[in-house]
Amino acid sequence: VDFISEPYGWTRIRPGGGFLRGIIDEPFLAHWTMKDGWARSAELPGVRIPEGAFMGTAGVAPSHAQLKEWTAREAEVVKRGGLAQLPDPEDAVPSTGPIAHEGLRTVPPRENGGNMDIKNLTKGAKLFIPVAVDGALFSCGDAHYAQGDSECCITAIEMGATVDVRFALHKQKAAEENIKFPRFAHSGMFAEAKWAAPANFIATIGLPLDDDGVNQPEDVTLAARNALLNMIDLLAARGWSRTQAYAICSVAMDLRISSIVNAPNVVVSAILPEGIFE
Repeated sequence: VDFISEPYGWTRIRPGGGFLRGIIDEPFLAHWTMKDGWARSAELPGVRIPEGAFMGTAGVAPSHAQLKEWTAREAEVVKRGGLAQLPDPEDAVPSTGPIAHEGLRTVPPRENGGNMDIKNLTKGAKLFIPVAVDGALFSCGDAHYAQGDSECCITAIEMGATVDVRFALHKQKAAEENIKFPRFAHSGMFAEAKWAAPANFIATIGLPLDDDGVNQPEDVTLAARNALLNMIDLLAARGWSRTQAYAICSVAMDLRISSIVNAPNVVVSAILPEGIFE
C-alpha cells in the first residue's frame, strides 16, 4: 500500500561477495542521502538515483517438510561444488537451539518467497505466495530505495523503511492450480515511465565466451557477467573507478535477457539510463 523511506542509505562492495566476486574484490562504501525523491552520494559525485522503494525480502514461513527438503537440496549443491550457505549458528538469531543449527539461511529466495530482490514490487504491487503453514507468518525486510535488475554488487541502496501492506487470502488457489512459486502483478507503472523504460540510455551486451575465448553454449550467467564487465569498462572510460562503476550498476543498471534461442550464443544486455548523471 505504501512505503515510508528513511533519509539515509548505503551501498557497499564486500570482498568475496557479489556477482563479480574474484574479479572486483576491492571494498567500497557509498553513503546516500535521500531527499525529494532522489538519492545522492558524495562517493559517486554527479549521480542521482530516482526513488523506487521496495522490500527486497518478502515471504511466508516454510513447512517442516519444505525445511527438510530445501536443506537437503542445498547440501547437495555444496556437495557438487556449487555455492550455497548451509545452517550455521554464527549469525543466527537466536544463536542457539534448533533455529541456529537447522534453520535455512535467508540469503537465497525459495518457493516461499524471501530475498527475491524484485524491484517491480513497488507501491501498488501485488505479491502472491503459496501458504504452507497456518497463519502464513508473513515477514518482510531488506528495504531498498532503488536497485537495478540484478543487484550485481550484492547491495542496492539499502535503507530503513516502514511498509504498509494489505492481505487477502485466496483459499486453496495454489493447491487447485498447482502454483508452487510466487507470482506478482502491478496494475500501474512500477516506476515513472522514463525510468521503467528509459528513453535515453547506454547499453552493452554479453555473449557466453569465457576468458580464454571459448564458447560456453547457452550459458546465460556467463553472458550476463560479460555484459556487466563491458558496462563497467564503458563507465571506466568516462572516468569512474571500477568499484564506483560496479556500485552504479548495482543500483541503476538492468541486466536483461535479449535473446535465448540463437544457440550457441545467448545475448544478455546491460542497460543504464543516462538520466542518472547530473
